[in-house]
Amino acid sequence: MRHHIPSTRALLVFDAVARHHGVSKAAEELCITHSAVSQQLRLLEGQLGLQLVQRGARGSTLTDVGRRYHAQIVGDLLRLQNHTLEAMAQRPDGARLLVGCVPVFAERWLLPRLPTFLTAHKACSLHLQVYPTHTYMQEVPFDVAVQYSDAAWPGAQPVPLMSEVCVAVCAPASRHRRAMERKDFRAVPLLQLSSRLGAWDAWFSRAGITRVPAHSLGGHRFDLFSMLVEAVRADLGVGLVPRYFVERELQSGELVLAHPHHDSDARGYSLFVAPDRREDAAVDAFVQWLMAAVQDQGPTG
Repeated sequence: MRHHIPSTRALLVFDAVARHHGVSKAAEELCITHSAVSQQLRLLEGQLGLQLVQRGARGSTLTDVGRRYHAQIVGDLLRLQNHTLEAMAQRPDGARLLVGCVPVFAERWLLPRLPTFLTAHKACSLHLQVYPTHTYMQEVPFDVAVQYSDAAWPGAQPVPLMSEVCVAVCAPASRHRRAMERKDFRAVPLLQLSSRLGAWDAWFSRAGITRVPAHSLGGHRFDLFSMLVEAVRADLGVGLVPRYFVERELQSGELVLAHPHHDSDARGYSLFVAPDRREDAAVDAFVQWLMAAVQDQGPTG
């Protein structure tokens, strides 16, 4: 028995009082009486053995311990609500599939192709979540996932999907465009992805480019490829990105290749299946569809 877990009702009342800085507005939000709110607060404080709310003539304020406790439980209440809504969203006549994915791959490669899978499997309810690239998880929550091939998932065997081909892109009117086409990057502002510092040096080396900036790690930094691409579009510099991520911009002419070199010696993507979900029909259908989709578009995306 979990004797030290307060009732959800008491926690919701405390949360409302904390947010509204008073009992009356909390009672109004929860559609209960003023006395019912006060009773739940007393029960919670009695269980904890602590005073959480300071009552006064001008209203109620949280004590120091009350503020700390509220900051800790508010996220738990939100997660409980989300878990409940997720359970309520399950279709009783269909399958649920929880897919984890690298954000860059999900946004520009997987999502545009996903309708073909969902059209063929109408009874499948799919939940696509971010699979953090540099975070180790002892218990991975996904049924199936796409991650970089060197990712760690205890018990799951990675199945190689495709390599990641990176290209240097710039704005069509970039003042450095002609110099870059001649392999001269000395005066070019290099835009950096925060998680891939040093990528430019490797790209220059494999492209055979020797005229490079004195400080290749300088320049503006961005946490996401989407931010970096917008910076390239604004002509803040040149960006190094996966080819598939800017395919639309290259086709429309919004961006152009700063240099023709395609670097295919970067990390590749692999498919991971949860060890306890290998025999699941929905997982197997998704795996078969994904492998076929990769083969249809070629090994590099």
